[in-house]
Order: sequence, then structure tokens, then C-alpha cells
Amino acid sequence: MKTILTTPRLTLREIVREDRTDMAEILQDPEAMYAYEHAFSDAEVDEWLERQFQRYREDGHGLWAVISRESGAWLGMCGLTIQYVGNTRELEVGYLFKRKFWHHGYAREAAAGCRDYAFNVLGAHRLVACVRVNNAPSRRVAESLGMKIERIYVKHYYDMDMPHALYVLELPGIVHGKGK
Repeated sequence: MKTILTTPRLTLREIVREDRTDMAEILQDPEAMYAYEHAFSDAEVDEWLERQFQRYREDGHGLWAVISRESGAWLGMCGLTIQYVGNTRELEVGYLFKRKFWHHGYAREAAAGCRDYAFNVLGAHRLVACVRVNNAPSRRVAESLGMKIERIYVKHYYDMDMPHALYVLELPGIVHGKGK
């Protein structure tokens, strides 16, 4: 298992097949998946797992398993994925956690580690978070990273139009799509 980064309380590592049960605990929990408007089927969980492996191969990153350094517990997933907002390719920080680990600051801590990894290791100049407008907890995580809303847009997902806030954090002196 490849460790990507550590924070004071967390280790983020690549997801492996043995993580499927833990992933399913999140992805098949209707409350945890309310921003997606449905809990995932077994087939959708398998597709999600395979998509992470594909991201690792093609992009060099994806969602990573978030593990408690103290207990070794599998808390959730957080990482960096490529998302398209309209026709624009964006580097997004994303996070999903088991409900029993909500409200402990793990998402903020993991996402901050991913933000720093994006800028300091990957050399990114811009990082986004695409958050459903009705997902107040995820919006607070994005805001805790220093992100600001650039715009509201509609994402068509599972045959529904879902308004999203595009949160953005750019390095000073960088204009999106251009160098200094």
C-alpha cells in the first residue's frame, strides 16, 4: 500500500481492493450519499473502485484511503481527481467519510493535506472543489481551505440537474490557464 501523505492524525494512502467493504459503507449509506441523491448499488461501488485504480494509472492520483494514525481505522476517502466543469479540466479536492467519523475535523485535515500536496508536490496553480449548493458541511470544508466561490453551475448527474458551487483556490500571481 502506497502512502501518499500524512497529517498530524491521518495517513492518506492509495486505495486497494481490500478497502471495498469500507468504501461500500460510505457509498451505500443513503445519508452519507445525500449529495449524490442515492446510495450506490454493488455494481456502482465496484465501478467507483475501478475508477480510482484508473485515476492512479492515468493521472498519478485519485481518491485515497484516509486512515487514523492512532487507531488504524479506515475513516473515509479524500484526494485529488480530474473533473470537467463545462469544457474546462480542473484539479479537484474531494472527500467522503463514514458518518460515524463526521464532525471530528478529519475531512478538513485530509483536504488541507491534499491542498498542500496539489500545490507543493504536483505543482498545481489552481485547485477546485465542486460542491452541491445544499451540501453545507462540504462547503464549510472548502471554505476552511481558503477557497472562494467562483460561480454556481448546474451539473447533470443521474438524470438530474444539480446546482453546484465551484470553489477555487489559486496561487497568488497566477491567472487561470496562464503562467505568471
